[in-house]
Amino acid sequence: MRPINLRSDTQTLPTPAMLEAIATAELGDDTYDEDPTVARLEAMAATRLGMEAAILVLSGQMGNIIATMVHAGPGDEVILDRDSHVFYYEVGALSSVAGLSPWPVSSHAGCMDPEEVAAAIRGRDLHFPRARLLCLENTHNRSGGRVVPVERHRALCGVAHERGLAVHLDGARIFNAAIAAGVPVTEYTRDVDSVMVCLTKGLSCPLGSILAGSREFVQRADEVRRRLGGGMRQAGVIAAPGIVALETMVDRLADDHRNARRLAEGLATVPGLAVDLETVETNMVNVDHRGTGMSTDEVLKRLLAGGVIASGRPPRQIRLVTNRHHDAGVIEEALERIRRALAGV
Repeated sequence: MRPINLRSDTQTLPTPAMLEAIATAELGDDTYDEDPTVARLEAMAATRLGMEAAILVLSGQMGNIIATMVHAGPGDEVILDRDSHVFYYEVGALSSVAGLSPWPVSSHAGCMDPEEVAAAIRGRDLHFPRARLLCLENTHNRSGGRVVPVERHRALCGVAHERGLAVHLDGARIFNAAIAAGVPVTEYTRDVDSVMVCLTKGLSCPLGSILAGSREFVQRADEVRRRLGGGMRQAGVIAAPGIVALETMVDRLADDHRNARRLAEGLATVPGLAVDLETVETNMVNVDHRGTGMSTDEVLKRLLAGGVIASGRPPRQIRLVTNRHHDAGVIEEALERIRRALAGV
């Protein structure tokens, strides 16, 4: 039995069109700005995101750390969500690599409160680091792929800019957010100073992310990327599938959202599992497994034995994420396997 992999949308494989694009890409030395395929992707991404310029980086985490290093210097303070990817999952790079001081604020259903952010931005004092940057995330990973509403997003940006802070958007899944909110992606990018977008995850590229902002920002980001060892040579092999992704893979993210909803509805009927359907806004489903009486590890092992791969959110949740490899039939098969696995059949 071949497992159904619902661990993450990072599990996607490149499409045949992407593999063809890699094989036929026109290449050059990107360190010398001579790779035409990279240049095409960066121009396309900047236009799509409504920004002046963009730069290809190796990963979303690299894009985030570069952005923070451009916007702030060692000893400066970064206001961010305590459950954000930058703070929770990037192995302390904000401090150990960028030398920045994080000042975490709680989020509520994946959204920070503008008043709480305003209160966290302290006035100048000899004893305090200077606040330079607000980091946002959309969709919000740890809340289950929830979407920050446009008005809330604008309010947060306004609070930061009124107090002299730059705003960086970790938009690893910003296209998912825009599709779920029913707005152009530029509704989210127009008020930020930089944005990072993953080409992997639901867009199915094997590698790479985009970091976009003003021309001056991208020039400085290029220098920081090089400092971090991110200079590349014939990077068109990375850029080529990115072009295919932006041309063909964005709109279909809506299919992943529909399949996640069907998965969530089905899981809510499985004995021992509970799903808050209001939280299922994009392609992620957080599932409370307390009713099974098993630990997170025990649930994951039971599911794996039954042919379903999921990820854990201890102590009481697992997460399942849909992507282009899951059509309606796969979702129904996954639900049946989960029912049988938890029933011990």
